[in-house]
Amino acid sequence: MKVRSLAFGIAAAALMPAAAQAQEVVLKVAHFLPPVSPAHTKFIVPWCDKIAAESQGKLKCQIYPAMQLGGTPPQLLNQVRDGVADIVWTLPGYTPGRFPTSEVFELPFITTTHEASSRAMWDFVQKYSMNEFAGMKPLATWVNGPNVLHFRDKQVKTLDDIKGMKVRAPSRLGNKLLAALGATPVGMPVPQMAESLSKGVIDGALVPWEVVPATKTHELTKFHAESGVEHAMTTATMIYVMNQKKYDSLSPELKKVIDNNSGRETSAWVSAQFKAADAGGREMTVARGNTVYQLSAEEMAKWKAATQQVDDEWIKEISAKGVDGKKLYDDAAALVKQYSK
Repeated sequence: MKVRSLAFGIAAAALMPAAAQAQEVVLKVAHFLPPVSPAHTKFIVPWCDKIAAESQGKLKCQIYPAMQLGGTPPQLLNQVRDGVADIVWTLPGYTPGRFPTSEVFELPFITTTHEASSRAMWDFVQKYSMNEFAGMKPLATWVNGPNVLHFRDKQVKTLDDIKGMKVRAPSRLGNKLLAALGATPVGMPVPQMAESLSKGVIDGALVPWEVVPATKTHELTKFHAESGVEHAMTTATMIYVMNQKKYDSLSPELKKVIDNNSGRETSAWVSAQFKAADAGGREMTVARGNTVYQLSAEEMAKWKAATQQVDDEWIKEISAKGVDGKKLYDDAAALVKQYSK
């Protein structure tokens, strides 16, 4: 009996590390920017550290920046849906047509501040857009900062100035906005932008300040035009999503950790990190001696009038899909106004 008990004890002890290891869940987190980017250092790493601490080390992240799991930025959605990655940060704008309702937040002059607009987007997605996230669990949905026009060697102050210029656009609606302004839109993910600017493939780019340092946009451009009004010229929607099956496989305890680090306030927190990064990117550009200026309110009224057609077309397009496009637009605008108070 003693021998048998001893043998059982040895066997049980040998299994303990495996059992402990089985309780630990490693989440593969993928995104498209380098590890020096603010999104990586200020948002993804702190989020991963937080869920590790709150789960007593049972949840851990293995982060794959700069598309280290392979593929291109537009493929991130398929990677998380198919389980190649467990969590991804990406832009719906990289896959036009897959998020038809939630792209309302990319329309011209609809968003205000980072946090208010991001809280509005979370509420809107939960009410109207969850069918767009099939196979995925939204952890956070937000907008980046007001996009700024960065130009290589020409200062743009009027609609006439921008006519015919080749400008990088962040999304389908960014393309439409630039076209309505008279520019020639060129759609491309952020990682391709620097090379296109340096080679003169594009004359400028429509991006927020936060991406400037990582992409060296301040070294490749000289003039930077900001919207001089409360509402942003445009923004890009962003999502942080988890493979639904991976989430479903977690214990109730670990699901609660994920849930506690998801939602409206998490979305606002993420957008606040982008807001801080925007300030840093702008400061770096100013310090380099580049020309940073605001378009006049009078001129912006002309730009807003010129882009009204983008709103009208979106409402018509989305209504053709069997939903009330005007109601979606009005509700999105109302949510932004509600959270902007």
